[in-house]
Amino acid sequence: MSKPFIENGIDISHWNVVEDFGKVKASGVDFAIIKAGGSDKGFYTDRCFDNYYRLARLADIKVGAYYFVGPGFLSYEDGVADAKRFLAITYGKEFDYPLCLDIETTDPKRKQDATEACIGFCEYLEENGKYVSIYASDISGFKDRLVLDDLTKFDKWVARYGKKPVYVEKYGIWQKSSTGQIDGIKGNVDIDTSYVDYKKIMVKKNLNRR
Repeated sequence: MSKPFIENGIDISHWNVVEDFGKVKASGVDFAIIKAGGSDKGFYTDRCFDNYYRLARLADIKVGAYYFVGPGFLSYEDGVADAKRFLAITYGKEFDYPLCLDIETTDPKRKQDATEACIGFCEYLEENGKYVSIYASDISGFKDRLVLDDLTKFDKWVARYGKKPVYVEKYGIWQKSSTGQIDGIKGNVDIDTSYVDYKKIMVKKNLNRR
């Protein structure tokens, strides 16, 4: 019987001071999901994205990316517009892990609208040869802000600290801590566990290529 697939990872942005990606790799980190940008404070590219992508690659760390959407992410068209911005930021780069939608700030009273935006975002990325995943908290995100049953066809990256997700039953990545300590990173960092061999999927299906 083969052992279940597990990889250890982190997710990082300009809020994280990564001093040495070689030490990060040596500490047992297999992958890093790096913030590309967002739409929560205007439209922007994270100032560390390009450099962190380059250095992670040099350290032989598998790479994914995420895009943080703002409270105005409330229609299918909004989702498509943000997906286009995400593609522009990541253009020319290759990824071993998903391109992820990070949704945390929409109004819980507008669950259906936010869900439609998620669908627009994910479908547009898929139409453009990308493997997409949706990141949110188990309860305050997927339960309170989204209609989970409408998102069954999309991969999920779920945050829940202290124990595994219980509301979202099927997911590829679990964000299990925001206070991790990793050699090569100054201060706390988010810690993730992946249960899917994403790189194998990307190569086999020719997804998330340049």
